[in-house]
Amino acid sequence: MVQRKTFLMWWIGGLIAFAIVIAMSLPLGITEVPGGIADHQAAGDAATVNAIHAAWTEAGVMEQARYSMIGDLVFIGIYGIGATLGGLYYRAAGTGFLRHLGTVIAIAGAVFLLTDYGETIAQFIQASANAGSDELAGFAATVRPPKMIAFMVSFLGVLLALALEWKQRRGLQSEA
Repeated sequence: MVQRKTFLMWWIGGLIAFAIVIAMSLPLGITEVPGGIADHQAAGDAATVNAIHAAWTEAGVMEQARYSMIGDLVFIGIYGIGATLGGLYYRAAGTGFLRHLGTVIAIAGAVFLLTDYGETIAQFIQASANAGSDELAGFAATVRPPKMIAFMVSFLGVLLALALEWKQRRGLQSEA
């Protein structure tokens, strides 16, 4: 059985890694690419990716983009594992709604892992070659919406599970 402490360590570690990745990618949005990495993820075709790469190169932040993508790969693993473990924990330890919520969180965590890794690897291949690819850009743009939904479901699901668990524990303590 997954321990609560283990899932929290991974999940909170993932949130910290997310904050670091956001900080790393801030310079990428200061160029003519207002959305930075998000614009690259949503590009959808080689021409748009190449225009983003040109803007980043002109601004001197292309290498920063690659490092941000590597950081994103680290974040995805830490957070995705944490969310999936959190779902498995609540599935095993919870009862009723909390147990079902755990199932949803575990599925969302796994979907997030798969889709965000796929998206970011496709981005990184293009950034490393400094050349857009219609196939890779299209793939990244296609998996982006389910990735974002899976992230939100897992994030809000864990927050809800933590709140319900806290409320249940508090209710048990007041009865004692």
